[in-house]
Amino acid sequence: MTEGRKKVPEVRFPGFVEPWVERKLGDVVDVVTDYVAAGSFASIAKNVEYNNSPSYAQLVRTIDLKNHFLNNGFIYVGQSAFKFLWRVNLNLESIILPNIGANIGEVYYVKPEKLPYDNNVLGPNAILLRSKYSNKFLFNLFQTNKFQNDLSIIVASSGQPKFNKTELKEIECVIPNLEEQNKIANAFELIDDRITCQQRKLDHLQLKKKGLLQKLFPRDGATVPELRFPGFSGEWEQRKLGEIATFINGRAYSQKELLDNGKYRVLRVGNFYTNDSWYFSDMELDEKYYANYGDLLYTWSATFGPHIWTGEKVIFHYHIWKVELSSQLEKNFTVQLLERDKNEIISDKNGSTMVHITKNGMEKKEVIIPKNVEEQKKIGEFFDQLDDLITLNQRKVDHLQTQKKAMLQKMFV
Repeated sequence: MTEGRKKVPEVRFPGFVEPWVERKLGDVVDVVTDYVAAGSFASIAKNVEYNNSPSYAQLVRTIDLKNHFLNNGFIYVGQSAFKFLWRVNLNLESIILPNIGANIGEVYYVKPEKLPYDNNVLGPNAILLRSKYSNKFLFNLFQTNKFQNDLSIIVASSGQPKFNKTELKEIECVIPNLEEQNKIANAFELIDDRITCQQRKLDHLQLKKKGLLQKLFPRDGATVPELRFPGFSGEWEQRKLGEIATFINGRAYSQKELLDNGKYRVLRVGNFYTNDSWYFSDMELDEKYYANYGDLLYTWSATFGPHIWTGEKVIFHYHIWKVELSSQLEKNFTVQLLERDKNEIISDKNGSTMVHITKNGMEKKEVIIPKNVEEQKKIGEFFDQLDDLITLNQRKVDHLQTQKKAMLQKMFV
């Protein structure tokens, strides 16, 4: 294969035949900011004001960009905070890269019309870039495996997760002429618009569920919910969770007990989320240590919350509880009860990233439930259908994002 052939993407628009050109990133972008504030957000905490005033500027954080300025609340800072921050003009198309912390590798394309406020400062720990050619092309280039791998090499060599503008500008990239850049950028903009549209549908459903959980369950101090299915009346009753449900600890394994192959899969917390790798075991244990199809499980380490297991018989790990219910609790209702409790725990963290949940704490937790199990069943069935709709829309988002990733690899060098 010739050097020229190496610089041609697998999929290309008709009419373009010239090889792409290898350039250093510093030759194709202007780095507008590169600053890690002393003490990071802790340094500006005392200057933060929740006040929408002309004398204040909106602090644009990566979390705001990630969530499209939804559900976070706006933070405004006074002039005393400006020495820690970049006061930048976000009224021009921009690309923002977090350059320190856990969200390195994420990339955000800022459309000026999407910003909810005219006077902005960029939060610490981010780099703002503008392409000398096409910002939209550069935005997609930054999402390719090649760029992400190059960036991860720099981050890994730094001793801590960070990079600076000098390191960024040295990354090699391969680009076509401006006309082809624009063609590619426009194609991916259509894909991003579809993803955004589908994501909004998903966000709407999730917000709708959150609101309905508040209305179909009694608020704090109340004994009846705001909304109720026809035919049900009377007050709900308060019970300790441990009186109406049994939480069973999973089994702790040593590394040598976890096999590459075996009779049973060992279900770990990560298998509910992003980890598709499995360990196995040939051990024959007491039946309480197995999870079967339809069992209610609760992950309590790192990522926490209730789940209905829908797979084959497995052994569940120590960081998972199996929840066995008394006749006073209906399963689908209990999932929503525990999900609502999870949301309350998250909202009460006060900025902490750690949540500590214990079996004893769960058993002592006071919950309020309908006395009539049939009412529980109605509520559980309603939310089960809503969850199915949310899952369907999440799969659509995931499918579109997978399609985009495949196209990124085929349309970039």
